[in-house]
Amino acid sequence: MSLYKEWTEGLEAIKTREDYDNFFKDYMGKEEACYKKILEAKNPVIEGKIKELAEVNNMTPLEYIGFLDGANTSFKEGLVLDDLTEDSEIRAEFDFEKLLWNMYDAKAEWLYGMKEWENIFDEEKRKQIKKEYNRSKMVVKGEKPGRNDPCPCGSGLKYKKCCGK
Repeated sequence: MSLYKEWTEGLEAIKTREDYDNFFKDYMGKEEACYKKILEAKNPVIEGKIKELAEVNNMTPLEYIGFLDGANTSFKEGLVLDDLTEDSEIRAEFDFEKLLWNMYDAKAEWLYGMKEWENIFDEEKRKQIKKEYNRSKMVVKGEKPGRNDPCPCGSGLKYKKCCGK
């Protein structure tokens, strides 16, 4: 069985809220430490065997797969997680802008608020990424058609006789 399948089945097996909270409290601390190492080193590339990378980051291979699962959308090229075992060699490169964006999207303040981001982007650049993220989440309502305007669905009828009923 692949590590990723074990990881997802393990998460699904958590039954109580207390177990869930305890599991993620422990896991998120390890995840944060892993990101700190990456940002401090200013090295966007992760490479090596899963079990060795996990060991270096004080994680189990299963937890490291969880880390890769969360980080996968921030890599320049995503990994195929279903194929990975403890002995799999990986090479993945972070897109730091995408990583910061995804941390905002995940509402992971403990991650996007880390001082280690100062090693990667200056304050102005971080503010710009945050502003772009906020803009992407704005909902802009279009003007509602008037009763006698043509219906926007393209039927050729007036709005009041078509979708406006």
